[in-house]
Amino acid sequence: MYDNITQLQKKLKINFKNSELLLQAITHKSYNSKKNYEQLEFLGDRVLGISLSKRLIELYPNEKVGTLDKKLASLVNKNKCYEVGKFLNLEKFLLVGNSKKKIQNIEKKIISDCCESIIGAIYLDKGFDIAQKFILKIWNDYLNNSKVTVIDNKTKLQEFSLKHYKTLPTYKVISNTGPRHQPNFKVGVKLKNTKFIFSNGSSKKNAEQSAAKELLKTLNQL
Repeated sequence: MYDNITQLQKKLKINFKNSELLLQAITHKSYNSKKNYEQLEFLGDRVLGISLSKRLIELYPNEKVGTLDKKLASLVNKNKCYEVGKFLNLEKFLLVGNSKKKIQNIEKKIISDCCESIIGAIYLDKGFDIAQKFILKIWNDYLNNSKVTVIDNKTKLQEFSLKHYKTLPTYKVISNTGPRHQPNFKVGVKLKNTKFIFSNGSSKKNAEQSAAKELLKTLNQL
């Protein structure tokens, strides 16, 4: 077990003063229900967010906050943490289950969570500056290539409706005309305090997207 800790420290290029923190950071609750990585993951998630938020502001000083928020979301999501976890070969070090047999198929979420818990452990053991340095070194390429996740119009309208009215938009198919090989759907959409806005499309899905876009325009959200 402690050989693993030594190897992991070499992989991270960080020598822990308290190696028990690193041990806890790779321990899943199925292995130890009382002393596992859950709280370290919670902490690491926050340290990761603060570190990358600060760096994004430095890289894009004139960018709108909304765009920065979307860039950050693309950098701290579970998929990105999983990629980093795989890069660090965390599946080789994780303690999962009640036996010591070699782990072969560790869930994606566990590797992602472990990535954040290790950041939390580094923060507690070495402080914020070292934790931030570790994060920026590994996330450097992701930061330089950070992209805004494109959100479709239906999703935008749904988020707007939930935020302002606590309900989902209402969609209604008005008609389905045209030949089978070239259908034309007419769809209406409304929010709690709006009238129906109508639009057409070659499929129900396309018509809904188009109607959502038109309604967003009336709400000055595009």
